[in-house]
Amino acid sequence: MAKRRILVLDDDPIVTHSCKRVLGAEGYSIATAEKGEDALNKLAKEDFDLLITDVRLPDINGMEVLRESRVIKPETDVVIITGYPTIEDAKESTKLGAYEYIEKPFTPDFMINVAKKIFDRKGWIMRQAYVDEFRDYVVPLDRENPVIFYKEGTWARPAKDGLWEIGCDLRYWLLTGNLLYIEFIKDIERLEAGQPFARIFTSSGQGSDLLSPVHAELREVNVKANDIMCALLKEHLSEGWLLWLARVLPIET
Repeated sequence: MAKRRILVLDDDPIVTHSCKRVLGAEGYSIATAEKGEDALNKLAKEDFDLLITDVRLPDINGMEVLRESRVIKPETDVVIITGYPTIEDAKESTKLGAYEYIEKPFTPDFMINVAKKIFDRKGWIMRQAYVDEFRDYVVPLDRENPVIFYKEGTWARPAKDGLWEIGCDLRYWLLTGNLLYIEFIKDIERLEAGQPFARIFTSSGQGSDLLSPVHAELREVNVKANDIMCALLKEHLSEGWLLWLARVLPIET
């Protein structure tokens, strides 16, 4: 896969050099610009996956760069960085389609995580064609699908009609080896937090318990779980995917 390309727009060389060093070390291809017009010209001539832009620039305002970039290259995600954050700019950047609005200074790890989060979401969009038949059985990692509870490779999140989805993060379990299949515990109707509700097996035959993150009544299992896992792994599509395994009704203990 080609390197993700990031354009960093800031007139402070410390910021551009820092982003180039930190994000470049993560395998991204980094270009820089000091002026808004220069950045817009680069966007018009080249393809970038992500634009990181300051608000205060020597020529035009970063918000104008954001606005113009959505016209020139609408598929390029934009992150706004600023040392002078305001509620008005934050609201406007969201309205114009910025993915993040970040206050300076920020840590290297924070910026790395922002980039990874954006590209995880892009991965869902690019790969969606491969798994259209499974679209009702998988969950992309993005801000529209927040996971509010996560522990040891399992997760939970609110779904619809008072139900919750629980499942596993395939990336976590890939660390244990090539995944083979998931086996649900038979005749289980009530899930106990911290107790197994299914097992996940690797090609070596090693099995690991999947522990329920909540106390709940089981309402539905994902009958396509193993089909999905095989399809995703076959196409090397597992990065960035959450696999829901059951829909449950949480109960008070």
